[in-house]
Amino acid sequence: MATTIDGSKSTSLNATALPISHTVDSDNQKPAIVAEPLHGKPDIEHAIVEDDPRKWGPARKNAILAIVSGASMIAGLAANIQNPANAQIEQDLHTTSGNISWSLSLFILVQGNFPIIWSAISEIKGRMLVYVLSISLFTIGSIVVATSNTIGLLIGMRILQAAGSSAVMAIAAATLADIYESHERGTKMGIYYSAPLLGPSLGPILGGALTQGFNWRAVFWFLVVWGFIILMAFLFLFKDTFRRERSLTYQHVLRMRMRERAHEHSKRSSQATVITSAAEKTVGSEEAVTDRGHSTELDHAVPQDLEAQTKKSGGTPAPPALTEVKLSLKDVNPFPPLWKILKRKNNISILIPSGLIFAFSYSMSYTCARTLADSYGYDALKTGLVLLSLGVGSIVGSQLGGRWSDRTLAKLKAQNGGRSYPEMRLESTKLAMPFLPLSVIAYAWICEKHVNVAAICVTLFLAGFFSIWIYTSTLAYIVDANKGRSSTAVAANSAFRGGSAFVAAEVAIPLQNAIGDGGLYTLWGGLLIITELLILVVIYKGEKWREEGEAEDEDKPGK
Repeated sequence: MATTIDGSKSTSLNATALPISHTVDSDNQKPAIVAEPLHGKPDIEHAIVEDDPRKWGPARKNAILAIVSGASMIAGLAANIQNPANAQIEQDLHTTSGNISWSLSLFILVQGNFPIIWSAISEIKGRMLVYVLSISLFTIGSIVVATSNTIGLLIGMRILQAAGSSAVMAIAAATLADIYESHERGTKMGIYYSAPLLGPSLGPILGGALTQGFNWRAVFWFLVVWGFIILMAFLFLFKDTFRRERSLTYQHVLRMRMRERAHEHSKRSSQATVITSAAEKTVGSEEAVTDRGHSTELDHAVPQDLEAQTKKSGGTPAPPALTEVKLSLKDVNPFPPLWKILKRKNNISILIPSGLIFAFSYSMSYTCARTLADSYGYDALKTGLVLLSLGVGSIVGSQLGGRWSDRTLAKLKAQNGGRSYPEMRLESTKLAMPFLPLSVIAYAWICEKHVNVAAICVTLFLAGFFSIWIYTSTLAYIVDANKGRSSTAVAANSAFRGGSAFVAAEVAIPLQNAIGDGGLYTLWGGLLIITELLILVVIYKGEKWREEGEAEDEDKPGK
């Protein structure tokens, strides 16, 4: 019989019950994992775990927040720091602007979609190994890019850089979900997301300064140094936050193992019952025992401890405690859980706006640099300083938007009798909705009419502020609405971002040439209105859609 941590007795093994908890076998003191019966929906986020990350002190939590934030800067820096050096790279490597464009577009495409792989690996090995492996790959890729003599090698290693830098974007938000309660996440997500927003802002400045002061290779040596610093921080200061008991993938595998064990136990019990019955009938007969008093072969067929096991379990032997469940690559196939994310209407209705908002920001920083160079005669360093307005606006919007998101959630929760649901968080986006498309359309025609650059700085700040105000809440919603699958949900979000940005980067220059900044960003203003309408639909319909998806998953359990 197993005794749970609270001292209660467990006499049966329920193969489908959730949530899971650690127990100790009272006979041999070995740790075991059993399933507890459920009354209502499982609270997977608060399943009992050893060394609960949510109970860590503020100092450790802040250290983890700082490390993952610093690591997330890599993604934004690596994507944008090359831009001021493109002309020098083209000349030094004797290549074309088309090949340079491929190095940028493929980078953002791989960076957006590779997180799905990292997310799956983190379900087996935890967050720590993924961080260390990915940052190592990024650093190695940066070294090779810095020493490249051909454009083919540079593009190949830029892809390796993208794969390495993408892991943080996949599991950093999940890491924060590991250590913070839902009512804290808006603020912490805002702080965290300020760091990757610094990348697109500081990238052009650093890239321009390093290229002008040294050469284009210095840009990538800078990334080598930054990657090494972050790698050391993970190795010596970071503590893994992943707890498998709070993973739906792990719980699914646990249920499967328990069903298999219960089935095998049932078969053995049936066989033992038949053998015991036969033995009892034979003991009283004259043929059962020889004249010398020796037992028959049938006696040897009965397990020696069967009687003891039967007494303990009240008639049938108890199955052995399940002490360990190890996941394999087959168990963490990322595509079934990814499909579970994408098939929910509330998720897809938020992932589309998330992708479009990121694509808009990427397109704006990409085309604004061209506008400033062609129409205003700005060099790389001055262009970077103007683009800093977009980054500063994004950082301020991330901070204030995250705090407003938490405040809105707390207020609505209090009004709802202490009960909260993820869609409440999206209410905070309504404040920014009228201003985002207006600021984008204003930017469009200020650039088109070549108004003073100060006006461009103001509209860049406002566009960054309001877009990230909305994005911070949508990212927190994606985590909150997919409990137990947070890393997969964030990976799906990253894929939408990367795919959208890839398309935006490919069509931005042709559209800018054809219809100008005025036409291009008026179109973007219209697209952003559509994204806001989708968010409003989720606010009013999302709870129903989410509950329907959860009910379907309960009917068809899976990863």
